[in-house]
Amino acid sequence: MTAKADHILLLAGTSEARQLAGTLAETFPESRLSASFAGAVRDLPDLGVPTRVGGFGGTKGLLAFMRHEGITVIVDATHPFAAQMSRNAAEAAKMLKVPLVRLERPCWHPGEADAWTNVLSMDDAAEALPDGARAFLAIGRKEIERFTHRNDIFGLVRMIEPPKTRLPSAWELILSRPPASADDEVSLFLEKNITHVVTKNSGGSRSYAKIEAARVLKLPVIMIARPELPEAETAPTNSALVDRLRQILARGS
Repeated sequence: MTAKADHILLLAGTSEARQLAGTLAETFPESRLSASFAGAVRDLPDLGVPTRVGGFGGTKGLLAFMRHEGITVIVDATHPFAAQMSRNAAEAAKMLKVPLVRLERPCWHPGEADAWTNVLSMDDAAEALPDGARAFLAIGRKEIERFTHRNDIFGLVRMIEPPKTRLPSAWELILSRPPASADDEVSLFLEKNITHVVTKNSGGSRSYAKIEAARVLKLPVIMIARPELPEAETAPTNSALVDRLRQILARGS
């Protein structure tokens, strides 16, 4: 009797997830692979694998999806700040006794020349900005409303799609993905006379250019700590995750 093929659910939403989709499909051709986006933005990449878009409806909805699709392994490659999705995935995996591996890229850490103020929340970050600051706000469209009451500052906001929250009239919105070059960020910060950088501690290299630019220009950085995530098996890189997944699938077979 032929064993039923494993079905991997890839919870996407990061640049690493985009790379993982191709790697997992190539490395485990005998397994099914499905990807899922939360749908927070409409400009989504084609991962080249069966993909669904939209929330599951909490843990209960995720459980129903996993049962219907016969999911046998979860790869959580969501953003480090997508805490609710990670909590739902961990809970569903535990209830169904399904292995879960979370990609947990290392946090950023300040260098000797960096001037960071570490805060625990968006609200703390908003209050940490001094009067008259010209702040570059790299915090995402969902959280920007935590800052819009600060009419005493200038905010330069960059995101992929416009926020639902109306920005103060004196602020400026840039619709784009982060550049890879620190030089581009330095030029932007100089052009806009930026005095402070506010960012999530997302880790990884994709959006690190703003940190490098702040270092070059000796700008203070308000760094928002990651939310606490549920206990889970983690891997710091794609290659480490694939190696662990290879062990899990071999054990299952």
